[in-house]
Parts: sequence; C-alpha cells; structure tokens
Amino acid sequence: MRPPEPKKTDRTSARKPAAFRIDEDEAETPAAAPLPLRRSPQSFDEAVVMTPDEFDPFLSEKAPDEATSLIVPEPHKKRFSFGKLAAGAFGILLSLALGLWTDQLIHDLFSRADWLGYTAIGAIAIGILAVLALAGRELAGLFRLAAVQSLKTDAEAARLAGGPKPARAVVDRLLTLLSSRAETAKGRATLKATEGEIIDGPHLIDLAERELLAPLDRQARALILGASKRVSVVTAVSPRAIVDLLYVLFEAARLVRNMAELYGGRPGALGMVRLFRDVLAHLAVTGSIAVGDSLVQQVLGHGLASKLSARLGEGVVNGLMTARIGIAAMDLCRPLAFRALKRPGIGDFIGDLTPSFTGNGK
Repeated sequence: MRPPEPKKTDRTSARKPAAFRIDEDEAETPAAAPLPLRRSPQSFDEAVVMTPDEFDPFLSEKAPDEATSLIVPEPHKKRFSFGKLAAGAFGILLSLALGLWTDQLIHDLFSRADWLGYTAIGAIAIGILAVLALAGRELAGLFRLAAVQSLKTDAEAARLAGGPKPARAVVDRLLTLLSSRAETAKGRATLKATEGEIIDGPHLIDLAERELLAPLDRQARALILGASKRVSVVTAVSPRAIVDLLYVLFEAARLVRNMAELYGGRPGALGMVRLFRDVLAHLAVTGSIAVGDSLVQQVLGHGLASKLSARLGEGVVNGLMTARIGIAAMDLCRPLAFRALKRPGIGDFIGDLTPSFTGNGK
C-alpha cells in the first residue's frame, strides 16, 4: 500500500526564489541634497598682507603699545578744581575783611572813648574763649563716642581670648564709663567684690552686662516707649503731613541724644550729627528702615487692621518706626553688645502702643 499524499495547502504568498538587479540611480533617495556648484580657481589682483604673529595683539604675549592702549583704558586723572580754588580764595578774603573790620571798629571805639575800645577787646576775648570751649566740648564728645565703640570692640576680643585679664580690663573701663550713673551703684559694688575671685573672661563680661547695663536697659526701653507714644498721638491728630515729618525728626533726634547720654556718651553737636548718621546707616544695613511691608505685617498679625482707623493706624506705624530708631540707637550707644541679656524687639512695643486694642490696657 502507498502512503497517503500530503494535502496541498493554498498558499498565495508561496513563490520560487528569484534574483533582482538594483541600479545605482534608483538607489538614491529623492530627499538627497544637491551637490554644491564647483568653481574654477581664481587669482587676486590686490596684494595680500600677512600680519606676523609677533605683532598680532591676540596671539603674542607682549603686544605693542598701540594694542595695549586699546585694550586697557588709562586711569582717570584728577583734574585741577577751580571751584575749590575759588572757595579757598574767597574764604581767605572774607577772613581778612573780617579782621580789618574788627581792627577798624576797635580803632573807632578808642577814638571815641577808651572804655568803649577796652569793652570791644573784652568782648572779642570772651568770644574767642567761648569758641575754644565749644570746640573742646565737641572734641570731648567725639572722644567719648569713640571710647564707647572701642570698648565694645575690646569686649568682643576679650570674649574670644577667654582669659580673665583682658576681660578684667574691659570691666574696669566699663566701671569708669558708668561711674557717674547712680543706677549702677549696686552693680559696681558687686563687681568690686569679685576682684579677688577667679572668673572666666566671658562669664565676667556677662556678669558686668547683667549688673551694670540691666538697669540702664530698662530706662532705655522707657525712653523708646515714651517717644513712640508721643509720635503716635501727635501724628494721629496732626492735620498736616509736614507737621508729622518734623515732629518725627524732632523726637528721633531727642531720642538718640538721650540714649547716648544714658550709656555715657554725652555727644556734642558734631557728635550728635555723626551719631544720627550712624543710626540711619545701621537701620539701612539691617533692613529695618522699611516702613511698608514688615510694619504692616506686624500690625496685621495682631488683628488691628479692622479695628484701627486710617489716622490712628498711621500714628501706630509712625510710633513703631520711632521705636525702631530707638532700638538702633540702643545698639550703637550701648557699650557692650547684647549677650547675657535679651535684645528688645519691635514686637515688645506694639502692645504698649495699642493697649486698648490688644487687651493690655485693662
């Protein structure tokens, strides 16, 4: 018997193998970029000048003076100031005119009566002595302010040194500075009793800060609060903005002077100008001079926005600004930085400026 033949399947894709020929022209893709056009070589009619490398300012290390002058600009030379010359000449002329006028005045007074001439000479002598005394007082005030700042710097250096000897020297200078303040009598007695004891330098300075500066800090807080309250009331009832500005400046200047006198500075007129400038610089550096966002956030944080009227809210903001000026003056005039004691912040005065709205006035 024969085996059964396999069944034929209907395969449409079945075909015999075959060979195909691919031409090169057909193998190229239609998206191929065309070849660039070629041109024949040409010659230049003009002569080409090549710059040597040693004269190239971008390649050589030492360029000539012409290239160097193009790259590095010359420094600006100070010109002669004709304005300063004119000011000096007119100042000398004015001094000579004043001297001649005084001499002629004395001669005229002597020609009329001797006692008039001697009276004029006595008045001039008194005026010169008063000017000298004023200059001496201003210099003494500047020296006192410099001594306070030097004491603060030496105290920080003594803390870093750690030994008792530099700390004891700082405490002695602090005792001399505050010897005229009656509030520090108890603290001075306590520090005198520790002279024979062995205390670390930083601990000794902290003890001096707590014993000597704590009562003065309480008075400084009272000065800041009083000035802030006065500014708040006056600016709330004042009808003119110029009155608000002038009164704020007056209270700020008086607060800075009182703060300096409290901590032993006692500045004169020139010292006061310098101290007020330093206070404004301190406010600018610490970012505390901005009255807008931070003060508004502090007021809003206490829920006062819906309770204060426009004028009263303006008075509160001006009072807080005065408090910030007082805190900055406290930082500058204090002979020791805040270490052992807590530095007052603007939040310590908000409740006192608005007692009836925060519940502190009960």
